[in-house]
Amino acid sequence: MLKKKVRKNILLRNRRKVAIRNKISGSAEKPRLSVYRSLKHIYAQVIDDENGVTLCAVSSLSPEYKKQAKDGMKPIAKAGLIGELFAKKCLKKKIKKVCFDRNGFKYHGRVKALAEGARKAGLEF
Repeated sequence: MLKKKVRKNILLRNRRKVAIRNKISGSAEKPRLSVYRSLKHIYAQVIDDENGVTLCAVSSLSPEYKKQAKDGMKPIAKAGLIGELFAKKCLKKKIKKVCFDRNGFKYHGRVKALAEGARKAGLEF
């Protein structure tokens, strides 16, 4: 019973993901900010879809995040920190504007915190 429910949730998320990707695509001037959220970690990357290149990436596994993360931080606070680190890294590479791809996830919780952290640090979308 549980396997069927999990499989259905994955299928529904993939359907939303495809619908979003049909509307959004990244270019060299305005790349796509793609967010992936697993149960333990969160990942963000900027992608130029015309050339098929990842321009910048940060996750909760990256060393620059682990230096600044504190023990006992809530997952939403961690996602906000990742968003800020990601925006700083993008601004160093002269990427100021991006289009946000939530990758089929709801714009809520950790995904929203990452987006707000990136906006707070100066990324525009």
